[in-house]
Amino acid sequence: MSSRMSAFDASFLFMETPTTPMHSGGVAIFSPPADGFDHERLVRLIAQRLPYVPRYRQRVRPVPFGITRPVWVDDEHFDVTYHVRRSALPRPGSIEQLQELVARIMSRPLDRNRPLWEMYLVEGLADGNFAIITKSHEALIDGLSAVDIAQVMLDPSEDTAAGPSDSWRPRPEPTDIELLSHAFTELGTRPAAALDALRETVQDVSHAAASVGGKVAGMLSAMLAIARSPVPSPLNVPIGEQRRFAAVDLSLVDVKHVRHALGGTINDVLLAVITGALRSWLQARGHPVQQGDVLRAMLPMSIAVPASGSGHAGGNRVSATLVELPVGEADPAVRLQQISYQLAFLDESSHFVGAEAIVGIAGFGPPTLHALGARVGATVSSRLYNLVITNVPGPQRPLYAAGSRMVAAYPVVPLTQQQALSIGVISYDGGIYIGLYADRDALVDIDVLASCLEESLEELLDRCRSALRSLRIVPDEASAADDPRKNAG
Repeated sequence: MSSRMSAFDASFLFMETPTTPMHSGGVAIFSPPADGFDHERLVRLIAQRLPYVPRYRQRVRPVPFGITRPVWVDDEHFDVTYHVRRSALPRPGSIEQLQELVARIMSRPLDRNRPLWEMYLVEGLADGNFAIITKSHEALIDGLSAVDIAQVMLDPSEDTAAGPSDSWRPRPEPTDIELLSHAFTELGTRPAAALDALRETVQDVSHAAASVGGKVAGMLSAMLAIARSPVPSPLNVPIGEQRRFAAVDLSLVDVKHVRHALGGTINDVLLAVITGALRSWLQARGHPVQQGDVLRAMLPMSIAVPASGSGHAGGNRVSATLVELPVGEADPAVRLQQISYQLAFLDESSHFVGAEAIVGIAGFGPPTLHALGARVGATVSSRLYNLVITNVPGPQRPLYAAGSRMVAAYPVVPLTQQQALSIGVISYDGGIYIGLYADRDALVDIDVLASCLEESLEELLDRCRSALRSLRIVPDEASAADDPRKNAG
């Protein structure tokens, strides 16, 4: 039997427009094994892992006349080769060409007549590596128990783990008469069903909105955030249908150096790096930046939910908070201190998306967690913030897809109306990988922002090098020579 979409999941279908497709994803770069890697091998791997993600073989079926929410139905004509596609870069296969391909693929909406996901094997990278681009609709990722396809294709070793037994047979799709009959039965047996659907949507959205600012005591409040608009900036303009994408690599070793010398957490340092980059980018554009100026970022959080007195179990849900990035501050160390001060007031039950408290899912959690963060960002009014930043700590060990070692992974976080830039961050195997996703017309200079990120980290390192010489740093953190990425691929 078909299953009804939740009000929250359905909202991502309803809010989708030609300029704001509601899918997230990313691009990962792999070093192939000695016996090579091809499209057929990837198709076999994904077909083997599909039982872990049953929703990926279902499509959305609207109910006639829209009298209730759509349902999920098995795709009787499911074809894995339609979803797992093949592409190649023209010589020389540069990172710039890959970024352009990612932008074009992610700009296109998904076909609603089929399961809402796609995957691309991209061959022809200049160094002999290949890339895999994934995109999944936000409606697929329906909570912390959900899993993204990019998560289940990875293994902790070169040996490909056997998938579960697969006895899937598509259930017959219901007819329009059956859908209407079921809908009327629901309304007849539960007269308040229509009101329930509305109430579910309001509650889901209000859970996200209620947490905005509420977890930063003395710094932000929901009422204050609602009362004032975000700082005017080139980031908040009407957006079009086309996108740009830029990938940035930073060293986790360098970020740890800054943390040891100047204090704060790794997350604080990363936000300080982003703040410094945004400041330099604004100045490069000739945008006036004055002392005290801030940009407001929406950061997804994991919120611990206590068990209720009515017997409902507790757990975790992803919510949001707003953090002001002090782009008007010229001193990089002071910027870091100001960010650390804000985040230090977060409630102890809150954790940034990806913290250990919510990585209870087997496999590589970041793709799913970035998608959950994007869902939260879409439910919070874009009038409250300038950009979304998701930061997900990943495993500090190599992962593999059918024997191919993943050497980098960059998230793609979708844009919403009036939001021209999103930033996704993953730490993995000694590196920090940042995906900049932007409106094509609003950020023609996205490459400048990418360079500013590297320069911003270097600016922090310059401030703390003298202090680092007086600190005892454990050997595996003391030198970039120990960076595990040096041995990748």
